[in-house]
Parts: sequence; structure tokens; C-alpha cells
Amino acid sequence: MAGERILIVDDETHIVDLVRMYLERDGFRVDSAVDGAQGLRLITEGRPALVILDLMLPEVDGLEVCRRVRADSDVPIVMLTARDDDVDKIVGLELGADDYLTKPFNPRELVARVKAILRRTEHPARPEGAPLHIGDVTVDPARREVTVAGQMVGLRAKEFDLLQAFAEHKGLVLTREQLLSRVWGYDFYGETRTVDVHVAHLRKRLATSATVRIETVTGVGYKLVT
Repeated sequence: MAGERILIVDDETHIVDLVRMYLERDGFRVDSAVDGAQGLRLITEGRPALVILDLMLPEVDGLEVCRRVRADSDVPIVMLTARDDDVDKIVGLELGADDYLTKPFNPRELVARVKAILRRTEHPARPEGAPLHIGDVTVDPARREVTVAGQMVGLRAKEFDLLQAFAEHKGLVLTREQLLSRVWGYDFYGETRTVDVHVAHLRKRLATSATVRIETVTGVGYKLVT
């Protein structure tokens, strides 16, 4: 993991310098861009291992950068936002951001999340074994494929990992903290909205199933039921 190239796209110099210091201290190489257009160019040319992307950017804003990147790349993206607005965070996650932090943030936490995402990227969960059959839904961990009523359904990486976790624990309640640890790979820092957003998106993907649904267990978490 040490030596991986990280791209910071943020027009606030003091933020870039602070994050750069902490990342370089842990052995990462760091590039930076001051606006969305420059960020898109460096993502294409430099092929970073991970992008730290501010939401409020000149030229091209962070949400548009995320949208364009996700059109042809799975590079992990951590969003930074100064807005205390759940809508922006939800939109960013639905566009394909892997995680987000709200400014001001603890740089140590950011580094911990970066490391966790990179560990997951380097060693994706692809356990061997037979496909999991739950009602009319089939989850194939080896091929990372899902079918609903015989039809292939395209899932993003974390959506697949969420569904696999639910399928392996069919009928059992999984807390948001457990899902954060398993799917996002870092210790719980107090933000569970990420899980809620991805579960909501996964429910839409499974909407064609006549036999399987994800239930909310109020105050606890979620479970997959048939």
C-alpha cells in the first residue's frame, strides 16, 4: 500500500497541505489539483490509486467530476464537503463515491479510511464456493454476479458486498456498524448514513424480485428475508 499515488482535488491550499502531510507521513505519493477540470485531467493521465475530491470546486464541481469519472473508471473516491446537507452527500454516494467526510475533519480519520478502501481494493472479497440462492436471487461470489429471477443485475462493488453479506446471514439482523466494518473495511466512526444510502440503492436493484426483500429493523439495522 505504501507508495500508492493519491490525488487530492481541492481549491483550499491549507486543506491540501494538511492532507498531503499526513498521507506522505504514511508513505503515500500525493498529487493535487485546484479545480475540477485539472482533477479530471490528472485522473486520466496519472491513474491514481484513490481520489480525495472536494464537493465545491471551480470550473467543474465535485459531483460532476464524480459523475464523469464513474462513466469509465472504478478508481475509489472519497468526497470532502463543507456543506451540512444530506442531499449532497446522498447524491455523491449514488453517483459512485466510496465514502465522504464533512469539513472540518480529523486528518487521521481520513488516512484511516483511505487505507481501508485501498486494502479492500487490493484484496477484494471474492470467496470461493457455490453460489448463494435466496428465493429468486442468486449471488455468485466467485464471479461477482447477481441474477434476479434469472436476469443478470449490475451492481456496484459495495452494493454486491452488501448483498453478499445479507445473503450469507439470511434472516439475521446486521447492524449498520457491522456492515460498515465488513463492506467499507474501517472501524465505526459514528456515521451510518453511508450504509443507509447504499441499502436504499440496493433495494432498487432488487425491486424485480418477487421473493426477496431487505427489511429495516428500526434502531438496529437490516436483514434479508424471503
